[in-house]
Amino acid sequence: MKGWIAAFDSGEAALRAAEALRAEAVGRMELYAPYEVEGAAELLGIPRPRALPRTTLVGGLLGAATAYAIQWYTAVVSLPVDVGGRPLHSAPAFVPITFESGVLAGAFGAFLGFFAAARLPRLWQPVFEVPGIERASRDGFWLAVDGDDPLFDPERVRETLARLGAVAIEPFGAAP
Repeated sequence: MKGWIAAFDSGEAALRAAEALRAEAVGRMELYAPYEVEGAAELLGIPRPRALPRTTLVGGLLGAATAYAIQWYTAVVSLPVDVGGRPLHSAPAFVPITFESGVLAGAFGAFLGFFAAARLPRLWQPVFEVPGIERASRDGFWLAVDGDDPLFDPERVRETLARLGAVAIEPFGAAP
């Protein structure tokens, strides 16, 4: 068995159970809910993703630099056209495409950074085998307690979840 997962009637009940379990130092927990439960991220210790702004910035800068380099190469090296004695490299003419390419590449960086920070796509997890877990996307609130922690005591955690009002308590991650 990897751990216990418990169903609760509301997000607040699941959050109270997570607070009680955190006070008992039982290990890692994860909350599955159809919407964000206020205060759950702080309580469960979910860090703010630091890579997302960086991937957005790097993507934007690389996109802008690439667009500028392509325009410069085309206008100066590949196909230089002297029109009325104007310079071949005209930086103000390159600004709109450079800006738009930077924004587009930054959006791609944010998109890919989000998926990396959220560890998506997760095609399978042990909790997906728990009967009724599909309700977590509609109206169910599930609190999973991971058993990989050395402080994890299966009987104590099960008793605590039952005492805190869990509607259902199921083991997850058992070998098939």
